[in-house]
Amino acid sequence: MSEAVTPRHARHTAGLMRTIYLPRTADALAFAMSTYGIPLLVLATTRSAALTGAAFALEWIPRLAAFGWAGSIVDRRGAAVVFHLASLGRALALAAGAVLLHLHPSGTVASATVMVLAATTGVLTEFSYVATETAGAAAGRRAGARAHRVQAVLLGIDQTATLAGPALAGLLLLAGPPPMLAVITVLSLLALRTPPSPVTPARAPKGKSGAGLLTGWRTIRSLPALGWLVTGLTLSNLATGLLQAAGPVIVVQHFGQSTTAVGLLWSAAAAATLVAVTVCRFSLDRLSLWPVGAACAALASLACLAAAQAPDYLSYLVLVAVLMAADGGMTVVLRTLRSRLIPPEQFGSTLSATILILLLPFPVAGVLTALTPPDALGHVITACAALQAIGLFYAFARLRTDPALRT
Repeated sequence: MSEAVTPRHARHTAGLMRTIYLPRTADALAFAMSTYGIPLLVLATTRSAALTGAAFALEWIPRLAAFGWAGSIVDRRGAAVVFHLASLGRALALAAGAVLLHLHPSGTVASATVMVLAATTGVLTEFSYVATETAGAAAGRRAGARAHRVQAVLLGIDQTATLAGPALAGLLLLAGPPPMLAVITVLSLLALRTPPSPVTPARAPKGKSGAGLLTGWRTIRSLPALGWLVTGLTLSNLATGLLQAAGPVIVVQHFGQSTTAVGLLWSAAAAATLVAVTVCRFSLDRLSLWPVGAACAALASLACLAAAQAPDYLSYLVLVAVLMAADGGMTVVLRTLRSRLIPPEQFGSTLSATILILLLPFPVAGVLTALTPPDALGHVITACAALQAIGLFYAFARLRTDPALRT
């Protein structure tokens, strides 16, 4: 019996690698480099905390606007088509940006180019992300009781990209903006060389983006376990988003480190998250979703509160790494839960609504960073950390007896 099962398992793993994991790897690395590289570029050229926060907000606001379209288009056209077109569009935009920054390395043209790239790459990356998440959820459903393993691999890919992306972006920025953008362009093109996902489009009627979000919102409301978990993680994301938006300011201006140290910070956080994802994967083999998620929530709350009072760069790096590792554990719980609960024919729309809610705090964090004097950022982070702790405690208290998290 084992001789018959092993080849089938090997073929299934190879199929996941070719159609799900490899496209996700290229896309996640391009996402990480652009997300962390563009604010670094703004700070390096302007030395302005306000403009760095504004750039972070500008990166995220168009992404949020894109989700209404992304989910409904993925449901209607299929994950493979959307992923291919989004990756191609991102490659073309980055190539054009690299040329413009080579011709105009500073001044108004350079500033406008970076801001447009922040918005454009953000929108296109969210389309590709929704497509790959939809394909990953389908793979999780096919895996049955081992769905959390597929989700742990996908999150591990994301965190590996976050481990390499910021550090690589920081190093390439030393050579100038065009080389950094050229590498991200190549990564986007590499995704096109990977066979597309076999996920087929649903027979969804054509409609406006708001219709897809409304469908997703109704689905979330019909699934209380998903709704409470999303609520807690949304409040948590305000704190983590503020740490990301204010990271360049805190590390460079407050602790007196270089821009490379900013990349090292998020690479260390990603490395810690990879370890946490592995631990959560084996923990979920033995435990249900609730105890794993609750433990991660408690650890994240304590780490964020402590990070706001960190006395030096090293302690700040360690605390942020612990926070992001715990956040990664909660993300494994969220991904596993939504792959179990969301109906396949509504997954794209519900995924878009879920991610939209979860990402709303990020542009808010950018605005807070832009409006807050650098010396007062610690107080704002403390307030957001307290809100995070309250939100996660209440959410997991409500979910303690929910059967969806007890299996």
